[in-house]
Amino acid sequence: MSANPVQKSYSAEEYLALERSSLEGKCEFVNGQLFAMVGAGREHNLIAVNIASELRQQLKGRACEAYANDMRVKAAEAKAYHYPDITVVCGKPEFEDRQLDSLLNPIALVEILSPSTEAYDRGGKFAAYRKIASLREYLLVSQDKPLIERYVRLGAAWVLTETSELEGMVNLDAIGCGLAMGEVYYNVFNIQRS
Repeated sequence: MSANPVQKSYSAEEYLALERSSLEGKCEFVNGQLFAMVGAGREHNLIAVNIASELRQQLKGRACEAYANDMRVKAAEAKAYHYPDITVVCGKPEFEDRQLDSLLNPIALVEILSPSTEAYDRGGKFAAYRKIASLREYLLVSQDKPLIERYVRLGAAWVLTETSELEGMVNLDAIGCGLAMGEVYYNVFNIQRS
């Protein structure tokens, strides 16, 4: 997300109309402000594809769907719309309207950290995501070192665990999947399959 919002204040309806008719790129929406999305680099893209591939394979044949990058998620109580790097929904997906482009009930979200977005992904964005009642797990994935921070909702609290060993495994209990660190970081730090 860009650090500088476009200064005009928008309603959610105006935002969606602009977003759906725009050919110039995506924006996130927070409390009436639009934030332009910027492209991602090599490491970010490799990690996103690696995670999406692993989840797709593990979710196959189950009542879950994984979306990469372009599925907008609405955090209604936070008055925000965001584009997580990876989104998972299990059961029937619920959307804001018939456009089927603003998901309301994700169960797991993944953000791949970059220097320009890390503070917001940890702070304001996570605060908005925590207001989504269906959300059970939130992963923050480093792209400059092997590290995944996993936040799990336990009642009203969010509990953090970290995995930093390339031989490690990150279990996503809410969706019954596991992410091997070596697979997440495949081709990122010259890590190849043997």
